[in-house]
Amino acid sequence: MPGFFFSHNNMTELNGKEDCKLAEGKVHKKKQKAFGADLKNYLKCMVPHIESGIKTSSSRNVMLSAEEVIQWSQSLEKLLASQSGQGVFREFLKSEFSEENIEFWLACEDYKKTKSDHLHGKAERIYEEFVQSDAIKQINIDYQMREATAKKAQDPTHTSFDEAQKTVYILMERDSYPRFLKSKAYLNLLNQLQNNTSK
Repeated sequence: MPGFFFSHNNMTELNGKEDCKLAEGKVHKKKQKAFGADLKNYLKCMVPHIESGIKTSSSRNVMLSAEEVIQWSQSLEKLLASQSGQGVFREFLKSEFSEENIEFWLACEDYKKTKSDHLHGKAERIYEEFVQSDAIKQINIDYQMREATAKKAQDPTHTSFDEAQKTVYILMERDSYPRFLKSKAYLNLLNQLQNNTSK
Protein backbone atom coordinates (compact mmCIF):
# COMPACT_ATOMS: atom_id res chain seq x y z
CA MET A 1 0.00 0.00 0.00
CA PRO A 2 1.47 3.40 -0.92
CA GLY A 3 2.26 5.78 1.93
CA PHE A 4 0.96 9.29 2.47
CA PHE A 5 3.32 12.13 1.63
CA PHE A 6 3.37 15.53 3.30
CA SER A 7 5.80 18.33 2.54
CA HIS A 8 7.91 19.37 5.50
CA ASN A 9 11.43 20.60 4.78
CA ASN A 10 11.93 17.27 3.09
CA MET A 11 9.29 14.74 2.01
CA THR A 12 8.60 12.17 4.71
CA GLU A 13 6.48 9.08 4.40
CA LEU A 14 3.91 8.21 7.03
CA ASN A 15 4.07 4.59 8.05
CA GLY A 16 1.83 2.43 10.20
CA LYS A 17 -1.83 2.40 11.09
CA GLU A 18 -1.62 5.28 13.57
CA ASP A 19 -0.21 7.61 10.91
CA CYS A 20 -2.99 6.61 8.49
CA LYS A 21 -5.58 7.33 11.17
CA LEU A 22 -3.94 10.69 11.78
CA ALA A 23 -4.11 11.51 8.07
CA GLU A 24 -7.76 10.34 7.83
CA GLY A 25 -8.58 12.43 10.91
CA LYS A 26 -7.15 15.52 9.20
CA VAL A 27 -9.28 14.85 6.10
CA HIS A 28 -12.39 14.38 8.31
CA LYS A 29 -11.67 17.62 10.19
CA LYS A 30 -11.30 19.46 6.86
CA LYS A 31 -14.73 18.18 5.78
CA GLN A 32 -16.25 19.33 9.08
CA LYS A 33 -14.59 22.74 8.72
CA ALA A 34 -15.84 23.02 5.13
CA PHE A 35 -19.39 22.28 6.25
CA GLY A 36 -19.05 24.77 9.10
CA ALA A 37 -17.84 27.42 6.66
CA ASP A 38 -20.69 26.68 4.23
CA LEU A 39 -23.26 26.95 7.00
CA LYS A 40 -21.67 30.15 8.35
CA ASN A 41 -21.81 31.71 4.88
CA TYR A 42 -25.43 30.62 4.48
CA LEU A 43 -26.37 32.10 7.85
CA LYS A 44 -24.49 35.31 7.00
CA CYS A 45 -26.71 35.65 3.94
CA MET A 46 -29.73 35.07 6.13
CA VAL A 47 -28.43 37.28 8.92
CA PRO A 48 -26.78 40.25 7.24
CA HIS A 49 -27.44 42.88 9.93
CA ILE A 50 -28.06 41.51 13.38
CA GLU A 51 -28.49 44.99 14.90
CA SER A 52 -31.28 45.90 12.50
CA GLY A 53 -33.05 42.56 12.73
CA ILE A 54 -32.67 39.37 10.76
CA LYS A 55 -33.40 39.37 7.06
CA THR A 56 -33.52 36.42 4.72
CA SER A 57 -31.85 36.62 1.34
CA SER A 58 -35.20 36.55 -0.50
CA SER A 59 -36.31 39.56 -2.46
CA ARG A 60 -39.26 40.13 -0.10
CA ASN A 61 -36.98 41.17 2.79
CA VAL A 62 -38.71 38.89 5.27
CA MET A 63 -37.75 39.59 8.87
CA LEU A 64 -36.76 36.45 10.77
CA SER A 65 -37.71 36.58 14.43
CA ALA A 66 -36.92 34.45 17.47
CA GLU A 67 -40.65 33.62 17.68
CA GLU A 68 -40.63 32.18 14.15
CA VAL A 69 -37.49 30.12 14.83
CA ILE A 70 -39.07 28.84 18.08
CA GLN A 71 -42.16 27.82 16.06
CA TRP A 72 -39.95 25.62 13.89
CA SER A 73 -39.46 23.42 16.97
CA GLN A 74 -43.23 22.82 17.32
CA SER A 75 -43.51 20.60 14.24
CA LEU A 76 -41.82 19.74 10.97
CA GLU A 77 -44.93 21.13 9.26
CA LYS A 78 -44.30 24.59 10.79
CA LEU A 79 -40.61 24.41 9.85
CA LEU A 80 -41.42 23.57 6.22
CA ALA A 81 -44.14 26.26 6.07
CA SER A 82 -41.38 28.86 6.54
CA GLN A 83 -39.16 29.79 3.57
CA SER A 84 -36.30 30.56 5.96
CA GLY A 85 -36.95 27.32 7.83
CA GLN A 86 -36.74 25.34 4.60
CA GLY A 87 -33.38 26.99 3.83
CA VAL A 88 -31.81 26.31 7.23
CA PHE A 89 -33.19 22.74 7.32
CA ARG A 90 -31.89 22.09 3.80
CA GLU A 91 -28.38 23.21 4.84
CA PHE A 92 -28.59 20.87 7.83
CA LEU A 93 -29.68 17.96 5.60
CA LYS A 94 -26.76 18.70 3.27
CA SER A 95 -24.45 18.16 6.23
CA GLU A 96 -26.06 14.74 6.71
CA PHE A 97 -25.95 13.97 2.97
CA SER A 98 -29.75 13.64 2.84
CA GLU A 99 -30.89 16.87 1.17
CA GLU A 100 -32.67 14.78 -1.48
CA ASN A 101 -35.49 14.33 1.05
CA ILE A 102 -36.42 18.00 1.31
CA GLU A 103 -35.75 18.54 -2.40
CA PHE A 104 -38.17 15.72 -3.27
CA TRP A 105 -40.75 17.01 -0.78
CA LEU A 106 -40.54 20.54 -2.26
CA ALA A 107 -40.70 19.16 -5.82
CA CYS A 108 -43.91 17.30 -4.87
CA GLU A 109 -45.40 20.47 -3.36
CA ASP A 110 -44.65 22.32 -6.58
CA TYR A 111 -45.99 19.41 -8.64
CA LYS A 112 -49.39 19.58 -6.89
CA LYS A 113 -49.77 23.20 -8.09
CA THR A 114 -48.90 22.33 -11.70
CA LYS A 115 -51.43 22.85 -14.49
CA SER A 116 -52.78 19.56 -15.85
CA ASP A 117 -51.17 19.96 -19.29
CA HIS A 118 -47.69 20.19 -17.67
CA LEU A 119 -48.10 17.22 -15.31
CA HIS A 120 -46.56 14.64 -17.62
CA GLY A 121 -43.25 16.50 -18.07
CA LYS A 122 -42.90 17.32 -14.37
CA ALA A 123 -43.84 13.78 -13.30
CA GLU A 124 -41.17 12.39 -15.60
CA ARG A 125 -38.52 14.77 -14.20
CA ILE A 126 -39.41 13.99 -10.56
CA TYR A 127 -39.39 10.25 -11.28
CA GLU A 128 -36.00 10.37 -13.02
CA GLU A 129 -34.38 12.64 -10.43
CA PHE A 130 -35.67 11.05 -7.22
CA VAL A 131 -37.60 7.79 -7.66
CA GLN A 132 -36.06 5.48 -10.25
CA SER A 133 -33.59 2.94 -8.87
CA ASP A 134 -30.51 4.68 -10.34
CA ALA A 135 -31.72 8.25 -9.70
CA ILE A 136 -29.05 10.85 -8.92
CA LYS A 137 -30.93 11.98 -5.78
CA GLN A 138 -32.65 8.68 -5.00
CA ILE A 139 -35.06 8.86 -2.06
CA ASN A 140 -35.28 6.10 0.54
CA ILE A 141 -38.49 4.22 -0.28
CA ASP A 142 -39.05 0.47 -0.54
CA TYR A 143 -39.30 -1.53 -3.77
CA GLN A 144 -43.12 -1.80 -3.74
CA MET A 145 -43.56 1.95 -3.32
CA ARG A 146 -40.95 2.64 -6.01
CA GLU A 147 -42.86 0.39 -8.43
CA ALA A 148 -46.27 1.85 -7.50
CA THR A 149 -44.93 5.40 -7.90
CA ALA A 150 -43.41 4.51 -11.29
CA LYS A 151 -46.84 3.30 -12.51
CA LYS A 152 -48.58 6.43 -11.22
CA ALA A 153 -45.95 8.66 -12.86
CA GLN A 154 -46.64 7.07 -16.28
CA ASP A 155 -50.26 8.24 -16.18
CA PRO A 156 -49.83 11.27 -13.91
CA THR A 157 -52.43 12.98 -11.76
CA HIS A 158 -51.91 15.63 -9.07
CA THR A 159 -51.70 12.84 -6.45
CA SER A 160 -49.15 10.61 -8.26
CA PHE A 161 -46.39 11.24 -5.71
CA ASP A 162 -48.52 11.61 -2.55
CA GLU A 163 -47.64 8.24 -0.99
CA ALA A 164 -43.90 8.60 -1.64
CA GLN A 165 -43.99 12.21 -0.38
CA LYS A 166 -45.75 11.11 2.81
CA THR A 167 -43.14 8.39 3.39
CA VAL A 168 -40.26 10.86 2.93
CA TYR A 169 -42.00 13.38 5.22
CA ILE A 170 -42.35 10.75 7.98
CA LEU A 171 -38.69 9.78 7.51
CA MET A 172 -37.59 13.41 7.96
CA GLU A 173 -39.99 13.90 10.88
CA ARG A 174 -38.73 10.86 12.81
CA ASP A 175 -35.07 10.96 11.83
CA SER A 176 -33.55 14.25 10.65
CA TYR A 177 -35.92 16.77 12.27
CA PRO A 178 -35.19 15.81 15.93
CA ARG A 179 -31.43 15.98 15.18
CA PHE A 180 -31.92 19.36 13.50
CA LEU A 181 -33.54 20.77 16.66
CA LYS A 182 -30.49 19.68 18.69
CA SER A 183 -27.99 20.90 16.08
CA LYS A 184 -25.60 23.81 16.55
CA ALA A 185 -27.00 25.41 13.40
CA TYR A 186 -30.50 25.68 14.89
CA LEU A 187 -29.48 26.46 18.47
CA ASN A 188 -26.93 29.12 17.45
CA LEU A 189 -29.44 30.85 15.19
CA LEU A 190 -32.05 30.83 17.96
CA ASN A 191 -29.56 32.17 20.55
CA GLN A 192 -28.45 34.90 18.15
CA LEU A 193 -32.04 36.03 17.60
CA GLN A 194 -32.96 35.83 21.30
CA ASN A 195 -29.87 37.88 22.24
CA ASN A 196 -30.78 40.42 19.59
CA THR A 197 -34.35 40.86 20.89
CA SER A 198 -33.18 41.13 24.51
CA LYS A 199 -30.85 44.07 23.67
